[in-house]
Amino acid sequence: MKHLMRRAVGAAAGLLAVALLAPLPAAQAGARAEGGTGPYPAGYETVAGLPDHTVYRPDTLPVDEKLPVVAWGNGACRADGTWFENILTEFASHGFLVIANGVPGGSGRTSADMLIEAVDWAVEENSDPDSELRGRIDTSEIAVMGQSCGGLETMEVADDPRIDTTVMWNSGLMSRLDKRIRLPRLHAPVAYFTGGPEDIAYENAADDWNRLPAGLPAFSGNLDVGHYGTYAEPNGGEFGRVGVNWLKWQLKGDTDARSEFVGPDCGMCSTEWDVLQKNLS
Repeated sequence: MKHLMRRAVGAAAGLLAVALLAPLPAAQAGARAEGGTGPYPAGYETVAGLPDHTVYRPDTLPVDEKLPVVAWGNGACRADGTWFENILTEFASHGFLVIANGVPGGSGRTSADMLIEAVDWAVEENSDPDSELRGRIDTSEIAVMGQSCGGLETMEVADDPRIDTTVMWNSGLMSRLDKRIRLPRLHAPVAYFTGGPEDIAYENAADDWNRLPAGLPAFSGNLDVGHYGTYAEPNGGEFGRVGVNWLKWQLKGDTDARSEFVGPDCGMCSTEWDVLQKNLS
């Protein structure tokens, strides 16, 4: 295995599209990732079998649990797998296999298909007799998520039956056609984490919320930090904290993490987050 490296690495539809595709300078401005706050210090690597992605994982694999899979699409659909290094390292340090679109420090554009490529690779790697990860991945627990334009990629693949939760970060579908086609196909719990009314994706995310299929478990959290969130902060800041809890609940069945999201007295309900809930139990 290669050495795991740590390094820094409501508007009109047209205006929103520009914003979702625009660079996120704040994502590069924070402190470097230092392995995360979880029990498994983590880093990233590139792998020959998935050359257009960056894989985040614990430096030392846990001996008593398997790693659920998290596929990540970057803001601006940018093919830089270390652009969101802080938050993705944080996720991995809590015992997740996180696969980001793009290579470390890369450029160019990604596509929704790359998220499915990540999931397919994890499934194949888990059964590969020559892989260090053989039998160490929980391929029955899979999340797809993305920020801004990466959230739009996420929605394109959210109907894959293998997916157990979909997470939209500072993102919402832009066209009514997409909303009519993609939202009814959601079959697993969904979460929207946005940056409050100043986030240019806020209104589109709110409109998605109002159109979600009846009975679909859903959570919405808004924190007044704008479109660039807290990704540049150490360990992804507050977005990193709530993202870890959502993944621990949805993919590991953690009841303490569940309490952050469920009920009128949920953990996030008493914080600066504005919270909405649907069909959560």
